[in-house]
Amino acid sequence: RSTLFPYTTLFRSTNRRTVPAPILSAGKEVYDGLKRVPNLPAAYLNPARRDSIARLAALRDRHRGERCFILGNGPSLKRTDLSKLRNETTFGLNRIYLAFPEMGFETSYYLCVNDLVVEQTSADIQRLTMPRFVTTRALKYLSPEENLYFLYATYTGAKFQKDIRFRMWEGATVTYMALQTAYYLGFSEVILIGVDHSFATQGKPNETVVSQGDDPNHFNPGYFGKGFRWQLPDLETSEKAYALANETYRAAGRRVIDATVGGKLTIFPKTDYESLF
Repeated sequence: RSTLFPYTTLFRSTNRRTVPAPILSAGKEVYDGLKRVPNLPAAYLNPARRDSIARLAALRDRHRGERCFILGNGPSLKRTDLSKLRNETTFGLNRIYLAFPEMGFETSYYLCVNDLVVEQTSADIQRLTMPRFVTTRALKYLSPEENLYFLYATYTGAKFQKDIRFRMWEGATVTYMALQTAYYLGFSEVILIGVDHSFATQGKPNETVVSQGDDPNHFNPGYFGKGFRWQLPDLETSEKAYALANETYRAAGRRVIDATVGGKLTIFPKTDYESLF
């Protein structure tokens, strides 16, 4: 039985209507923090992770004052002229590499943090050569190498991490991880494209499902094709994360703008993609 059992029982048995919300929130933060304790050795003592922390220091503010593009993987990416990004600094996410042959170039950086995606595409990720950011959980599937950075990321403990050498919150979307990474690298303007924030496949957030055919939710029907295991999106949590990112960037005199063609996300200021060039 977990040593956290008494705390679990307390939170489950307490009548939430009788406890002030701030106390409940503080209690949950403590409980979530205790649950993260077993992850700390891998987060800070693992040799590959310690090496990543040291190498990440050299990336801080590498792109101070510059702009970058974060490429989501929604269907709208097919209606976006990606050739305009050839000479821009770009972040690719998850299976964006399926678009590389048509794009004619690779993204400048790459992130993948979902365990199911890493597990099923580890060989693809290992073959990429640009700087790649994954989590310490990926150590089960990927071999440490140059240009591969292992980040400590958690599902709980909402925050926007300005220094990605330390704990990051995933915010239910790899895009949020990319926003934190871009901030650390010093970008003053981050432009989102392909972040449709809309899924044809419906169900309980974070539930693991197995694709039964072509993928209608991404730019390529084989993205999460037949037989691929993936988790349904948690749009509510991701919106909270995006709002936190928007506040953090604005407070620092930076900005995130959304140039997704027909995107449903309403957190960031919108702009026309073609007007950026």
